[in-house]
Amino acid sequence: MKIEEKIKSLGLVLPPAPPPAGNYIGVVTYGKLVYLSGHGPVDSEGNYRKGKVPNEVSLDEAYEAARLVGLNMLTTLKNEIGDLDRVRRFVKVLGMVNAAPDFEQQPHVINGFSDMMVEIFGEAGCCARSAVGMGSLPFQIPVEIEAIVELK
Repeated sequence: MKIEEKIKSLGLVLPPAPPPAGNYIGVVTYGKLVYLSGHGPVDSEGNYRKGKVPNEVSLDEAYEAARLVGLNMLTTLKNEIGDLDRVRRFVKVLGMVNAAPDFEQQPHVINGFSDMMVEIFGEAGCCARSAVGMGSLPFQIPVEIEAIVELK
């Protein structure tokens, strides 16, 4: 099954591409590697989800926010490479959680992203990963994720 068909079969919809929030570009391709800048949870209307985990955003809401980040990243990736079937594998992911100082569930939050990539790409969606807590993130978003993807 083609990747975009798989996305639709899961009931997912790729949102419009989020614009960069500063002086950078959202993606750079270098050889067969695609470097995706940090993306946040932006809905289809351009609104950011906001809040610190778990004080203002529950663990489940943060997990869902990480899934939304994944959809945003797939839109950026598709716009860069033209066809998501060109993805060989996800190589590395860095997930950052806007967390209270005593929060310990960063890996669970970033699983929202990772679980969805495995649902869509199978084994090629599973990669090396870091999940870390941050004192704050831009616009007070609950999660930001960046990734490196290898092309076929």
